[in-house]
Amino acid sequence: MTAWRTVFTYNKYAQITARALRASLKEEERVVAEKRGLTASRYQKWENGLGGLYTTVQEEVQKK
Repeated sequence: MTAWRTVFTYNKYAQITARALRASLKEEERVVAEKRGLTASRYQKWENGLGGLYTTVQEEVQKK
């Protein structure tokens, strides 16, 4: 068993290594890599069997 598994979950390990890798890149490559790391979540409210409009979660957070 590898040493990191006793301390971190795989997702946490992947997050730490990705952050370290992005930090080690030159400025131009780092900006491109950070943009790839962004995620967006959205949901759709259903009523009476019909789907409504998609709502992006990030937009809701910014409105508050």
